Amino acid sequence: MNILKQFYRSLFSPKDVASFRLQKIGKTILYVFFLALLSVIPTFYNVQEGITKSIDAVADTIEDDLPDFTIENGTLHAEQEKPIILERYGFKIIFDSTGETKVSNLDANEDAIALLQNEFVIVSNGVVDNYPYTLIDVAAFSKQDVQALVQSFDSISMILLPILFVIMYVFMAGIDFLEITILAAIGLLVVSSLGKNLKFGQVWRMMAYSVTLPTVFFMIMGFLKTAVPGALLIHWGVSLIFLYLAVKEIRETD
Repeated sequence: MNILKQFYRSLFSPKDVASFRLQKIGKTILYVFFLALLSVIPTFYNVQEGITKSIDAVADTIEDDLPDFTIENGTLHAEQEKPIILERYGFKIIFDSTGETKVSNLDANEDAIALLQNEFVIVSNGVVDNYPYTLIDVAAFSKQDVQALVQSFDSISMILLPILFVIMYVFMAGIDFLEITILAAIGLLVVSSLGKNLKFGQVWRMMAYSVTLPTVFFMIMGFLKTAVPGALLIHWGVSLIFLYLAVKEIRETD
C-alpha cells in the first residue's frame, strides 16, 4: 500500500492502522515526514502571506501616503502636525515625527508597523519589537532611501522564503517525531489495559498513523486561520483514542 493510500485509510480505519504495525520502520518514518509536510504548509503559507503583505503595505504607504522625511542623528524629521494612522492589508501603519505616539501607546493585539520619532516598531502576534534609528549607521536616511530598502527586501524575500520553508519543515518533522514517540510511550499503557502484547516499535508505527486525523484537522484550521482552544489536548486525545481503536482490532492470532 503506497503512502497516499495509507494516508486515506488512516483517516477512518483503525483496522488498517493496526496492520501497519508490521511494516518496515523506514516506510513509517517516510510517512511521518509526509505528515510534517502537510502540517508545515498552512503555517508557511500564513508566514509568507504576512511577509508579502507587510512589504506591499509599507511600499504603497511610503510612496502614496507619507510626506517626505529624513532620519538624521537617530530622529525622524517630517513636516506634519499630527500622527498619520493608516490601515493597509490588515496592518495598521503609523507615521509620527511629532513624538506624540509612544511604544507604550501601541496595541499589542493589533498587527502594526510604526515609524516613530526615535524608533521603528513592529507589532505582530502580540509581540512588540522596537529598533532605535541609531542602529542605522549612516548620517541621514531619506524617504527615497527607505523605498529602495523596501524594494530590496522584496527581492531578498524570494531567496529567503524557500530557505525559511526548509527550516520550518525540518523543525516540524522533529516536533512530529518527538510527539509520536511520547504518544507511543503513553500508548503502551493503552496496549497494557487491553491485554495486548506489542513491542514499543509496533506501537510507535501505529501511533504514526493514528495522528493522521488530528493532523489533517489542524492543517485545515491553519488554512482557515482559526485558533482551536486546547489544541494540544485535542490532538493527543484524538490520537490516543484512534490508537485504542486500532489496538482493539488486533486479534491474538495476528
